[in-house]
Amino acid sequence: MSATAVSNGAHAQMLAFRDRHRHHEDMSTEQPPGFPIWPGPPPGGGGPVSGEHVSRTGAVTNVAVPTLTVLRPVQPNGAAMLIAGGGGYKQIENGKEAIPAARWLASIGVTAFVLTYRLPKEGWTVGRFAPFQDAERAIRMIRGQARYFGVDPRRVGVMSFSAGAHLLGMETACADQLSYTPIDALDQVSGHPDLTLLIYPIVTLEPPYQDTSTRRVLIGDHPSPTESARWSVQTHIHPGLAPFFLVQAADDPVSNPANTAILQAACEQNGVEVVRHLFPTGGHGFGLGKPGTATVEWPGIAEQWMAGHRFI
Repeated sequence: MSATAVSNGAHAQMLAFRDRHRHHEDMSTEQPPGFPIWPGPPPGGGGPVSGEHVSRTGAVTNVAVPTLTVLRPVQPNGAAMLIAGGGGYKQIENGKEAIPAARWLASIGVTAFVLTYRLPKEGWTVGRFAPFQDAERAIRMIRGQARYFGVDPRRVGVMSFSAGAHLLGMETACADQLSYTPIDALDQVSGHPDLTLLIYPIVTLEPPYQDTSTRRVLIGDHPSPTESARWSVQTHIHPGLAPFFLVQAADDPVSNPANTAILQAACEQNGVEVVRHLFPTGGHGFGLGKPGTATVEWPGIAEQWMAGHRFI
């Protein structure tokens, strides 16, 4: 894969971001500002009329402008990671999940990109397709602007949590598809991640594992079997995908552990490399790990796994 130049408007947008925020490239505890992923209004228009709301815990709602927030390492190794927090497609857990993950990745040399994506129920004309369009655009922006970001376009991975893992799991499996009309040169860039790390993911929307906010928001309370399958990650797994790294706790009350088992089986059936780490306890939403449980081990295991694939 090679980097592709973006349109003049998108390039000017990136340069303006750099000039305004070049001092946010350290490991400060304050979340750095993000830059828009679309050169104008997102496809279809609509959405909130006021600015985004961030809770005391860092959960984001009212996303009027989808953005990427970059956390740059002091000593970059060339790898890049797109990160999406969970929140059931009702909010985005940047404070508890995405930003801590980005800081950890930056500490090991990975340039981290936190995606603040549109939420389906916030008035977007395209509805449930809104976050998927943002994910499709974001990975292409990272790869297409690899030289600007100082990353290797052949080492662009994704890491995501809960509903965010459903989002980027679907993006991984359906990377050849665009759910919007291409708008510039970025949309010609490959959307295939080189590694996919899914942490306590929502994978399937099919019975008997359908009782999740992800299912309710995306396909409603009474979807058809066809629709449930269409919006399930395992349906779209096919040969040729990059390796998967799956993490879950056996006592997860939100995403039944069968979710990662189903995805593991789909990968194995299609010859896709996959590793699944199922910890005895930890529940759901443990981010980088719940103290007092073995889930705190997963970042170290993931680092070794990424190194083994020469990603870092």
